[in-house]
Amino acid sequence: MTGEMCTTPITAALVRGALDLEYTERGVLPHRLPARARQQIPDEQLAMAESQPSGVRLIFRTAATVVELDVIATKRFLVGVPPRPDGVYELLVDGRLAGQASVTEGDTISVDMATGARTHQPGPVRTLRFTGLPADEKDVEIWLPHNETTRLVALRTDATVHNAPSSGRKTWLHHGSSISQGSNAATPTGIWPATAAALAGAELVNLGFGGSALLDPFTARAMRDTAADLISVKIGINVVNADLMRLRAFGPAVHGFLDTIREGHPSTPLLVVSPIHCPIHEHTPGPGQFDPDGLREGKVRFRATGVPAETAAGKLTLTVIRGELARIVKERSATDPNLRYVDGLELYGEADHAELPLPDRLHPDAATHRLIGERFAKHLAIGGS
Repeated sequence: MTGEMCTTPITAALVRGALDLEYTERGVLPHRLPARARQQIPDEQLAMAESQPSGVRLIFRTAATVVELDVIATKRFLVGVPPRPDGVYELLVDGRLAGQASVTEGDTISVDMATGARTHQPGPVRTLRFTGLPADEKDVEIWLPHNETTRLVALRTDATVHNAPSSGRKTWLHHGSSISQGSNAATPTGIWPATAAALAGAELVNLGFGGSALLDPFTARAMRDTAADLISVKIGINVVNADLMRLRAFGPAVHGFLDTIREGHPSTPLLVVSPIHCPIHEHTPGPGQFDPDGLREGKVRFRATGVPAETAAGKLTLTVIRGELARIVKERSATDPNLRYVDGLELYGEADHAELPLPDRLHPDAATHRLIGERFAKHLAIGGS
């Protein structure tokens, strides 16, 4: 160790949990969908979500006692709504939390919910600094914010950085909604998939996309082409609150999504996970929307705008989707013994909601993320055995 800071190029060898790295004039931008899939993204919502590095982390081995990371974060604001907390960066030493930091400035994107207008303002590079680390050789992980797009500009340490050795852990590839991405979780290692992966000893690749678990074929192809020892897909809440399709289309779309994954993973354990309990959509179809009364109070809440009787015409609710997913998995498992169904109500049900209600009526809070992760960890152990 020299005490002088040295810079290490940020390459794919240092990054875990991303499917692609985009090298730009302003730094390295991790993506959770590959370039081909991004070319087919139909809306700004998914483009934003896949660029937010949920589950993405830098991993390296070093004797450094000081680590600095230069970043450009993207701060997103809804006009008239209090700003979200700054994204959290967490540093782990040999798997244990050793530091947390945030940056308060960066690029900004403001969205007017009334008009849909967006304004973008470039921002500065800011430095995260972690000190007082043990001086011996160790594995260091820096988990990036689950909800804040981050360009990685430079990595500096006061000792040489080496590629971390393989952990030997099984890779878990997961796809889901904003709940899987980590909405309302406080930290990147506090999102439920990160909790489950840590407890089960798995390496997480998280394709949880806010508002965008919509059975998109390009997402299925990305999963097909990604190495994994265990795969899970959590389906339902976005299909309902987007009012995306009717029952007639939903079943074939699920089959097609699973068929595509199976093209690349014919015998990999595959878990189909139904939605957790969410009262606004249990028996009421979408579309979902922001609650205007909440927005007038400066709070984010959601509501369902459909009519329960519309299910007779094929509109979807969470109850309908759970039944359909259970049926599909039961039928397919006759010829696919590595396919299993996980009932989302076992992860968070009506009794849990009474004790830990969803603060915005849609997303779990930090304590509930922990609960869901703890309960899902046993499915990783079984599915990955």
